[in-house]
Amino acid sequence: LYLKIVREKASPKYIASGWALGMACGCLFPIGTQLIVSIPLAFLFRISKIGATLGTFLTNHFTIFVIYPLQCYCGSKIIGSDLTYENIKESLKLLIADPTWESIGKLSGDLAMSFFVGGFLLAVITTPLTYYFVYRFVVRFRSTLEKRRKFRAEKKKDGSVVNISHIH
Repeated sequence: LYLKIVREKASPKYIASGWALGMACGCLFPIGTQLIVSIPLAFLFRISKIGATLGTFLTNHFTIFVIYPLQCYCGSKIIGSDLTYENIKESLKLLIADPTWESIGKLSGDLAMSFFVGGFLLAVITTPLTYYFVYRFVVRFRSTLEKRRKFRAEKKKDGSVVNISHIH
């Protein structure tokens, strides 16, 4: 992911916006449907398609076993549902086995609403954080790279040995 972020030839804003959109879609939509939303939106908003794709990977086949139940639990508390964490985990087995809109339709209304409300809460928290950290990461990386290039150019003029390990 590091290389995908820093090698994209675009502005930090363009890159960070794509990652933030991907993160939002990763939180708001069930796995398997996220790219259907994030890629067209990335084209529409003219932001990073790579970021919009990779940002959705917050939820993947390894993390959904933790994220989805917690997301639904938080959502259920917000909407005032009496769902317990154990009920949610049991009910989500179907969704995790077949993460489609059809599977969501088979869930109880409270659980489906909890999924989307919890996803919205998660998106509200993670989307701005993702934008901020990716933006700062790209700016810092490019600044460091530019310093190294200048340092190398100066050392080559002097004819001395170039050691760049101390530049951060």
